[in-house]
Amino acid sequence: MFDNLSEKLGGILDRLTRRGALTEADVDAAMREVRRAMLEADVSLDVVRSFIDKVREQAIGATVVKSVTPGQMVVKIVHDELVATLGSDGQGIDLNAVPPVAIMMVGLQGSGKTTTTAKLARRMTQRDKRKVLMASLDIYRPAAMEQLAVLGRDLDIPTLPIVAGQKPEQIARRAIEAGKLGGYDVVLLDTAGRTTLDEEMMSEAANIKTAANPHEVLLVADSLTGQDAVNLARSFNERVGLTGIVLTRVDGDGRGGAALSMRQVTGKPIKLIGTGEKTDALEDFHPSRIAGRILGMGDVVSLVEKAAANIDAEKAARVAEKMRKGQFDLNDMREQLVQMANMGGVSGLMGMMPGIAKMKNQIAAAGIDDKVLKRQMAIIDSMTRQERKHPDILKASRKKRIAAGAGQEVQEINKLLKMHRNMADMMKMMGSGKRGPLAGIAQAMGFGGGMPAPSPEQLKALADKMPKGADGLPQLPKDLPAGLRGGLPNLPGLTGLSGKPTLPGLGGFPGKKK
Repeated sequence: MFDNLSEKLGGILDRLTRRGALTEADVDAAMREVRRAMLEADVSLDVVRSFIDKVREQAIGATVVKSVTPGQMVVKIVHDELVATLGSDGQGIDLNAVPPVAIMMVGLQGSGKTTTTAKLARRMTQRDKRKVLMASLDIYRPAAMEQLAVLGRDLDIPTLPIVAGQKPEQIARRAIEAGKLGGYDVVLLDTAGRTTLDEEMMSEAANIKTAANPHEVLLVADSLTGQDAVNLARSFNERVGLTGIVLTRVDGDGRGGAALSMRQVTGKPIKLIGTGEKTDALEDFHPSRIAGRILGMGDVVSLVEKAAANIDAEKAARVAEKMRKGQFDLNDMREQLVQMANMGGVSGLMGMMPGIAKMKNQIAAAGIDDKVLKRQMAIIDSMTRQERKHPDILKASRKKRIAAGAGQEVQEINKLLKMHRNMADMMKMMGSGKRGPLAGIAQAMGFGGGMPAPSPEQLKALADKMPKGADGLPQLPKDLPAGLRGGLPNLPGLTGLSGKPTLPGLGGFPGKKK
């Protein structure tokens, strides 16, 4: 979602960091470009003015630390101010109340309230081990109540039985009573929306709040809303009283201005973000991590969290042991590809890696996208059991058969086999004690003997240990292979047959066909 803003700010700040000394005129010129970039990203004008004034004031009077250029200092100031604008500390859903804790979801029609309600129920049931009841109060939209009931059946989470003819306030009271009688920890109230803000919707939301007395009132807002997000957030906050915001469609091509604007205008924290259509695509909102993504610094801590949530510890331990013994076959490689797809695919993972945002054009030219994983899995699926277990037996005739079955060229089979050999050699080397700067991350990703879910303290420790420059911002270790700096990641021995650099586990597939 933040790609456009990230690209523009990255270019502006890169030019600053290359300057040995900055004058007031340099800062003013940079701030004009930052203002333009933020306005183009649909950030509210008032928020942009406030942001620019604060950054400019600090940048001109900044105390430059020894070995840090003025340009680097400005980057740090912009980063810190982005964090402050998004909300200094990430806040989660507050469940510290007498059960059942009522959580009311409000927002416009089509913003994703019903889907977000189901996502939140799944998260609380599976992660927080809470007993959750969902209730639909939308008596206007056709099949809205049935939609929530179907989602509840799919997730095995109870929903309030539908009683025809009841008003939303009556349904809310019945849901709270059912929550008390059924011993539920949380009751989620999915309210009705309208296509635009109107008095009837606001009055109904206020009445529901009076009837249910919810502990949390969450505004579910589409991140594609743009400038109108400010009016939406302000109106709901004034009439209903919000405790937090949930941004949906963060995986889309929105410009990111809604996140910056709504938090600043309402003063209410963004608590959750929806990152996809599936019911597991809901994440906590961490201002410092989002600011890092916007400025192209990556988000390694979130990357490790995704790994912890998606990688099976026992499978990872078995694969790691096989790697150490040099027994890494194509079945094991397919498992790795599936796990990568579950963690958000190529684009999702690369968006969290430091410096990747600056290589966007190179990545596009290399044809690296999520289709790569599907093609590789299709090739492996076209092999027999024996071929997967013993790739060395794959000769010309077998490769032709596999290529026909997978709808690929024979050269793609060769690239996959080369990539498999490189992965096996690299992992065997890491397992034998020859550990380089990436060994710790590789172990966290499940290649080093199991993947227990890290505690919040461990995640904080990881963030603290991330290499930082003299300006306090994250940077890549100095002893990384040269291929990881200034271009596409290119670990030793991981270049595709075409000569193009490749990512571990992604192969050297050629660019998109014209």
